Amino acid sequence: MAGHSKWANTKHRKARVDAQKGKLFTKIARELIVAAREGGPDPDANFRLRLAIQKARDVNMPGDNINRAIQKGSGEGESISLEQVTYEGYGPSGVAILLEIMTDNRNRTAADIRHIFSRRGGSMGESGCVAWIFNRKGYLTIDRAEGLPSEDELMMLALEGGAEDFQTEENSYVILTSTEDFERVKDTFMKENIKLSTAEVTMVPSNLVRIEDADEAAKVLNLLEALEEHDDVQNVYANFDIPDEIMQSLQ
Repeated sequence: MAGHSKWANTKHRKARVDAQKGKLFTKIARELIVAAREGGPDPDANFRLRLAIQKARDVNMPGDNINRAIQKGSGEGESISLEQVTYEGYGPSGVAILLEIMTDNRNRTAADIRHIFSRRGGSMGESGCVAWIFNRKGYLTIDRAEGLPSEDELMMLALEGGAEDFQTEENSYVILTSTEDFERVKDTFMKENIKLSTAEVTMVPSNLVRIEDADEAAKVLNLLEALEEHDDVQNVYANFDIPDEIMQSLQ
């Protein structure tokens, strides 16, 4: 889990910068479009759309942008053709990488992603080569801070809400849930006015690759950041575990 949360934290810091450039808005708009197209425009009846709307609000995406994207997806606005695909591969040190893609040109995107992998010490793999390592889970974190209930109290809240696991890390508490129980666990903490620093449905690796060499760690992070930068890449998941001191030295 430590590796997952470190990458998640790195991505969330980067997301704030991306939001200023508008790139993140474009990616979230695509998610809104596809969610509305597949499950309808009513968030109360469309779990995926609810998550996408919350993601948009978390980065202060304007309401007009959110509504336009939903309208496009539901056929009320200008139509847009997007295909969802998953690409898999390996990074330096054998790190497993899973990509969620939305593209209007699969051949172009596949060539781009293969090029990014090969230029940065990785390789694109066959379908299914690493997907088995990842499981879709609800993922919530609470920053450790003064004024919080005790660790035992937080754990009891999580488990009573339906969480599958509660873990203590250096600077945060991590809660894992099934996708079905995610919103119930989230609401449990919100009702107690406990701030969640992360609340999302994501792909969590079942095992991690420990990387203790700074140069190798830098190569892994450079590859992941390059993949994140591609316009068609919605999400990047990886199973690395880099010690805190190395992560800090690279940031």
